[in-house]
Amino acid sequence: MAGNEIWTIGRILKWTEEYFAQKGIENPRLDAEVLLGHVLHKQRIYLYVHFDEPLQAAELAAFREMIKQRINHVPVAYILGEKEFMGLTFKVTEATLVPRPDTEILVQGAVERLRQSGQEKPQIADIGTGTGAVGLSVLHFVKDAQLDTVDISPKAREVAEENAANLELADRAHFFTGDLLAPLQGKSYTAILSNPPYIPAKDIAGLAADVRVSEPHTALDGGEDGLDFYRRLCAEAPAMLNDGGFMAFEVGIEQAQAVAALAKENPLIERTEILKDYAGIDRVVVAWKKEA
Repeated sequence: MAGNEIWTIGRILKWTEEYFAQKGIENPRLDAEVLLGHVLHKQRIYLYVHFDEPLQAAELAAFREMIKQRINHVPVAYILGEKEFMGLTFKVTEATLVPRPDTEILVQGAVERLRQSGQEKPQIADIGTGTGAVGLSVLHFVKDAQLDTVDISPKAREVAEENAANLELADRAHFFTGDLLAPLQGKSYTAILSNPPYIPAKDIAGLAADVRVSEPHTALDGGEDGLDFYRRLCAEAPAMLNDGGFMAFEVGIEQAQAVAALAKENPLIERTEILKDYAGIDRVVVAWKKEA
């Protein structure tokens, strides 16, 4: 891609799509369009109706740098520095996982149950918050809720705090750095939510290159069978729930029954339910604490 040639939007998209495909990028056309739209500060639809528009030298240089990052399996969200989730825009950095569509099931399930509870000013905890996508999205849709978040990474906490400020939710959110529930001892909650690390350690080497190369392994590695964090959460979280409160966890493929069983081992848990994702896969386990 020589810099002294005339590169129109249509030509650069075609070239980039073919180049990404050669390099094994999973969604070559989509990624090319998203990245170019970002450079041009335009929606993707703009690209389709301006195929003959030439790129300026500065635009071409910026796009070229993004192409270099993408073929090194830097996820598009890291290149852009943001990701849409639940209709909201979240800052992302390499200190955080990229929010994924499947995790919206956790948020939707929590929001529905909090609204059905009818409780005023519900207290929510988001454990292993990363970008804050789970907890802050719930806060956005449940207008009188209060949120505590925990992450073991100080850098992730900073990202979550920035997202809270950007979404104008900082006045209802508090941020803690520490190991799972440890910073929250002595508090009680209507709901405790988590999308913890759940990839079995042996499976990490086989993950897609974008995830394996770029995303933080501490947010992926769930121990030998992927269930280490669920064991701790199911043992510790119910005692921190209000009577009739619930805990809800995203789980990996074929983990839902095992996680529900772990929850039922705790005598404070009355019942569990499993929510499916958009592909019909068991994706979220909800466990309810007994009423007084």
